[in-house]
Amino acid sequence: MEIANKSAEEVEVFSTSRKTTEAIFEANRLKLIQTKESQGTALRLIKNGRIGFSATNKPNGKQELLSMALEMAPFGAEAKFEFPGLYTYPEVAIFDPAVESISEEAMVQFGQSLIDGIRAKSPEIVCEATVSRTISSIQLRNSRGAIANYRRSVFSIGIEGVIIRGTDMLFVGDYESSCHPISTPDHVAQSTLEQLERAENTALSLTGTLPVIFTPHGVAASLIAPLATAFNGKTVLRGASLLGTRKGEQVLDPAVSIRDDATISFCPASSICDDEGIPSQQTSLVEKGVIANFLYDLQTAAEAGTASTGNARRLGGSLPNPSTNALIISEGKVSFADMLADIKEGLVIEQLMGATQGNILGGDFSGNVLLGYRVTNGRIVGRVKNTMVSGNVYEALKENVIIGSDSRWLGGSLKTPSILCPRIAVTATD
Repeated sequence: MEIANKSAEEVEVFSTSRKTTEAIFEANRLKLIQTKESQGTALRLIKNGRIGFSATNKPNGKQELLSMALEMAPFGAEAKFEFPGLYTYPEVAIFDPAVESISEEAMVQFGQSLIDGIRAKSPEIVCEATVSRTISSIQLRNSRGAIANYRRSVFSIGIEGVIIRGTDMLFVGDYESSCHPISTPDHVAQSTLEQLERAENTALSLTGTLPVIFTPHGVAASLIAPLATAFNGKTVLRGASLLGTRKGEQVLDPAVSIRDDATISFCPASSICDDEGIPSQQTSLVEKGVIANFLYDLQTAAEAGTASTGNARRLGGSLPNPSTNALIISEGKVSFADMLADIKEGLVIEQLMGATQGNILGGDFSGNVLLGYRVTNGRIVGRVKNTMVSGNVYEALKENVIIGSDSRWLGGSLKTPSILCPRIAVTATD
């Protein structure tokens, strides 16, 4: 940074290192244990009002890094922002040294016990599983005095099981992540076994416009991608978000409230600041159905005439872009059982396949039901096969939506309850 300061008006250096150890299981047994380490440094500077950027994973590539950034600056985007100064960051605990000390043997035992517990109840299932621990270090400095330096620990488990009977294939599974060690696989195992129990029988497929309950997994598979795209400040600036001009308007059902939050301690998506040094915060996106805010980094915020919301994230050696941190859909007061009780004929969606391949910018979702259950007279009667669902997230959440009380974390970046949407297009494909 000291060298670059002599050649540019403003300078920022962002450095990361990561070490991940994984125990990977296939066909119900351990396949391998592997450790991956990576590090990288990115240099972003402003010279003559334009952004120069370069990145490297070479330990001694400082001069090359600077030369590349200076060469790119004349062709870079016009800088609409200034780097932030020194902040006092919020106290957000995201590192637990106990994760770092988990042995490979313990990880193997953890994964095998997860598989064995599920197979004890369902011997014919074939499982794949992963148990991993990751330790990351993040450093950021800029020429205006900003300094950020923190570590993150993440412990994750995930399992996918398949039962094959002739031409029929049933997929089940779950996953969990935390900045703490996960003490027991029981929650993931119980969730997977519950899916197996609900799918024990096969029910006739349905066709029509029907009430559909999206479980937390179903919400993640179908509704989140269109919403996250619509609230992204870059999408709004391009005029591609259908919500971009509707701030302050009632667009969704009053039961729906959504926020982005990077300040939750021991949540893997949290941090003391974003990847540009802006302090982490909580940002309300939807307040009782009313569009409240969008998510910005420094550049998009400046172009929009507003302030960064602390949502700049970087993937690999890339420039920052707006992205969600931890997305939270506020839970309601209706239990899953009570949701079922009000349905004469409908579906429960656990997993969709291909749901994000449609017109996400338009809010559309559609896909084959990878795991879903038919509901008849208030109870689940079996798994449906050869079924598709389609809809638009804004229409699905517009009115008469029921939000469940069964909120849970999925992967440390999404917390959502089950959601009952009264009118979703369902098609039998057999």
